[in-house]
Amino acid sequence: MTIALFSGQGSQYPGMAKDIVEANPELGAVYDTASEILGKDLRAISFDSTPEELSLTINAQPAVMAASMVCLLAAHKKGFRYQAVAGHSLGEYTALYAAGILTPEEAFRIIKARSEAMDEAAREHKGSMAAVMKVEPKQVEEICSKAKHYVAPVNYNSPQQTVIAGTPEGLEEVAPMFAELKAKVVPLKVAGAFHSRLMKSAGDKFYEKVKDAKFRKPVAGIRFFSNFLGNEFTDFDHFPSMLARHISSPVRFTNELEAIKKAGFDTFVEFGPGKTLTGLVKKTLGDVTAFNIENAETLEKAEF
Repeated sequence: MTIALFSGQGSQYPGMAKDIVEANPELGAVYDTASEILGKDLRAISFDSTPEELSLTINAQPAVMAASMVCLLAAHKKGFRYQAVAGHSLGEYTALYAAGILTPEEAFRIIKARSEAMDEAAREHKGSMAAVMKVEPKQVEEICSKAKHYVAPVNYNSPQQTVIAGTPEGLEEVAPMFAELKAKVVPLKVAGAFHSRLMKSAGDKFYEKVKDAKFRKPVAGIRFFSNFLGNEFTDFDHFPSMLARHISSPVRFTNELEAIKKAGFDTFVEFGPGKTLTGLVKKTLGDVTAFNIENAETLEKAEF
């Protein structure tokens, strides 16, 4: 069985999915829809902006979503079919669209509310994130617990990669501790301490904007897996509260992948910029098929 995965924030780069849109002009409608809802030209932001401009939360989130949608639609034209969806953090919102839970218009309205709330919180509470590699999650938790300033594990990405987030002082404090373990620590291209308690105000504001939004059940035959639970999500009457809480709660991607495999899925196809999730799948599960589709070249190589 096949599951579609969707990229998260931090994977963005100028020009992502541009060649797919050029080869399939009708898919440009995704950017037209988004631009109308956002009140700005998302096509120009996605294709022509600088990396710095694109990395702004209010730009990166809708841009990554649009690119992921375009990649999925192009693959669908080639015959790609799937029985489940999942995404990493931001990618869960593209997954909501892919499952038929949200229309494109609804998805962009909701991501507009999310990106604005998170951008505001990031400005109010300075923070950052970094990926810690070659250290087990439990060790990462122990080191963070020793810090006097706030820092915490927030993305459990694989058995050997955990993302931490917190105040600049907190990340600076634990850096030498990880150095002693010969861990590789890589700063992430994000503007705040996402999925940490520093985002609590963002979750509250986001909830107020989306609490009355319409979330449907997935279309028949499509299952939805959640980072928040680290498992399949079936409580479709409470999507707004779950999504709001997830903004300041950890991404349990490793648990989620294990649950997906246990459910019988053996083919993982990542849509959107980069191939981070493809790498995490291979490192976590090993004996499955995983590949990404982010441009015309990877789309051409894909076999469905």
